[in-house]
Amino acid sequence: MNLHALLAALLLCAPIAHAQDAGIPAPAGDVPGGRIPQLQGEIVIDGKLDDAAWQGALVQEIAYDIQPGDNTPAPVKTVVRIGYTTDALYLAYHALDDDPSQIRAHLRDRDAAFDDDWVGVFLDTFNDNRRGYELIVNPLGVQADLIRDETNTNNQEDTSWDGLWQSAGQLTADGYDVEIRIPFSTLRFPTGGGDQRWGISLFRNWPRDKRHQLTSHKVPRESNCFQCEWGKYEGFAGAHQGRNLEVVPTLTMGKSQRRDAAGQPWQSGDSSIEPGLDVSWAPSPAMTLNATINPDFSQVETDQLQLNFNDSFALFYQEKRPFFLEGADYFTSQFDVLYTRQIADPDFGLRVTGRTGSGAYGAIVARDATTLLLVPGVLGSGFEQLDQKADVAVGRYRYDFNTHVSVGAIGTFRQGDDYANNVAGVDARWQQGAHTATAQLLHSQSEYPLAIVDTYKDELGGDPTPTGNAWRAEYLYDSRNWNFDAWHENIDPGFRADLGFMGQVGYDKSLLGGQHTWYRDDKSFNRISVYADFDVTHRYDGQLLEREWEGQASVQGPKQSQLTLHGMTRQRFWQGTLFDEHYVDVNGNYRPSGNLQLGAYMQVGTMIDLAAEQTGRRTMLEVWGNANVGRGIAMNWDLIRQRMRRNGGTAFTATVLNAGGSWQLDPRQRLRLTLQGSDVQRDQTLYLDPVDATARDWAAQMVYSYKVNPHTVVYAGASYGAFMDDDNPDLFGDTRSMFLKLSYGWQP
Repeated sequence: MNLHALLAALLLCAPIAHAQDAGIPAPAGDVPGGRIPQLQGEIVIDGKLDDAAWQGALVQEIAYDIQPGDNTPAPVKTVVRIGYTTDALYLAYHALDDDPSQIRAHLRDRDAAFDDDWVGVFLDTFNDNRRGYELIVNPLGVQADLIRDETNTNNQEDTSWDGLWQSAGQLTADGYDVEIRIPFSTLRFPTGGGDQRWGISLFRNWPRDKRHQLTSHKVPRESNCFQCEWGKYEGFAGAHQGRNLEVVPTLTMGKSQRRDAAGQPWQSGDSSIEPGLDVSWAPSPAMTLNATINPDFSQVETDQLQLNFNDSFALFYQEKRPFFLEGADYFTSQFDVLYTRQIADPDFGLRVTGRTGSGAYGAIVARDATTLLLVPGVLGSGFEQLDQKADVAVGRYRYDFNTHVSVGAIGTFRQGDDYANNVAGVDARWQQGAHTATAQLLHSQSEYPLAIVDTYKDELGGDPTPTGNAWRAEYLYDSRNWNFDAWHENIDPGFRADLGFMGQVGYDKSLLGGQHTWYRDDKSFNRISVYADFDVTHRYDGQLLEREWEGQASVQGPKQSQLTLHGMTRQRFWQGTLFDEHYVDVNGNYRPSGNLQLGAYMQVGTMIDLAAEQTGRRTMLEVWGNANVGRGIAMNWDLIRQRMRRNGGTAFTATVLNAGGSWQLDPRQRLRLTLQGSDVQRDQTLYLDPVDATARDWAAQMVYSYKVNPHTVVYAGASYGAFMDDDNPDLFGDTRSMFLKLSYGWQP
């Protein structure tokens, strides 16, 4: 593998409508788009719209309600002023409200205020309807920022990006005001110092009995491209990004201990003081280079606890490490070819991402201190680890012929001492009006040591050098009231994507589905939809694995309520036998007040108990919610309990709890507590193979954080865990740890 060759190849406004500034005119009607002027004079970002420089700004209005309204007049008035200097874009929002006491505004961590009132600006800086920025601010100045990938139907909005920009907000007697400054060094846009043309959407979230989404432009309900509807703005002549260099040194200190049984002494685990360094440099406005040395990938946020005792496939957990999160959208494709948590412990990493006039590209190279594998199968998957280093390289390129057609290529390569996995493929996307078609073809070549071959040889054969193809084709029709989806995928038994998350191989699957939606804009229950689909899956030798019919009906109503009734019936292959499964479930949630959300899910039906290879009557109940206390305290909870009855008894009951709370002391300081626990009880007489009668664990984590900005942060935390099972009948503490993490974002 030549890593060098791969890397080279992929290379607002006057003071707004206060009593003291009533003489400044508001815009006469909606005029989306226009020329953004260069401002003269200084603007202080303090949430007070009293700087004289705003008088030279372009004035716009957020005039349309696009959800739940159908481009109807906005129920509240929002005036926005936009201007720029040579180094930053400026916006000011004056958000009026007939009843300011109903405004929802809380002190929150970054990217955590989406249920509040907020205003925002969405930017398509390349004006290509592909990738955009979304920057959002609530009435107290709390920030959220996202990357929008219009081509990624699975995850169009990604909150992992954290830009450096300024905002401030304040509640007023008639609503709230917000000021925003976005340095051009935070954005990527075409090179050249002349006029540019950007797509821009000005947005306001107004959550009341229904969640109203208000924009500065119309958005037809039949549109399949929200970004295509944004207004077109010209300006930014002379904009420059400065040095575009950021250096972030880090220092992480931690100590952990564990023990295997109650009464035993604690054994010290990892204890370290680890310095690290991250560097980000944009040599041009359309390219970003990142490097990391001895990176700190410690997790500050706890993974959501999941329980898979009755599931044969490995669990998916979100990536939370900054180096891999930034620019992750550049590497997406129809298959999950890249799952960066598979790069478990890198010594160093290098990444380049960028845009050209006709496409986008990205590349990653890394040296991993270990080799983590997701070993796939036909009916199950699991993680394995090789005690060896590995070289990693990833490359992605997309070429846009026009706004409707694009093609791409992707490759992932990993090599160790007696191990290798190489994946390469091409993909294409076409979108025109209500019609979207996508396709992808991949090929893999691998080499595994005998220890890995032993984990898959029974299902997939014992070839230590498997090869195979994976392909997928999909057609989607999505109009105002109708939705139709048809797709087929085929993955050979020898296909492997070790840097991705593709846990099932050796099958082919087809699906046909459709949905109809009724809009009732003037009714309490304003949206009703029905959906049904049929899918069938076969093993590579023709054996039926699953034949499934399902359907559901959903309704949206008052108090931001949603209710869904769903049913499914299928034949499912497991351990040589076809079983009949069927169930019904109901899922609902609503907001009795602006500070409380409640939800519940219930499922009843006949399902397989995988460990016993028998069906039984399973019931599942989930209750969840979140609550706000005052401005800064937030609480959340999610409790799931399921039970399987068969052969005259209760085979198992299982309970999982995820709960927690946070106290945002001020915009920079936060204290967070997370509680997790699970309990599984089994009737051993109803199983042929040995199983534990009891298994229970719980864990707690507390973290204090002080954030000057996303890159200058102090974290301090501690965690404690306890466990019991048949061999350890008394619950005992088995893990405990403490950590301190410091990082400083320096822009020379």
